Amino acid sequence: MPIVTIQITREGSAPGTSAATAEEKAALIKGVSQLLLDVLNKPLSSTFVVIDEVDTENWGRGGLPVEEFRRLEGPAASR
Repeated sequence: MPIVTIQITREGSAPGTSAATAEEKAALIKGVSQLLLDVLNKPLSSTFVVIDEVDTENWGRGGLPVEEFRRLEGPAASR
């Protein structure tokens, strides 16, 4: 019984959105489950996927809060 946890920052993938959409989350769940079936032969019915959205102020990179890191590194660091 595989359990996969996906952590993402709580921000949208398009301007004006503040979180991943239900459709995007469903696509992640489907894709990860299919990958486990294809690679490890784990049945879809026994695979659990948890999506954990983390507020950006609770996320860091390179020793900095992620928003500050992105400001200093420019557009390449924003994703």
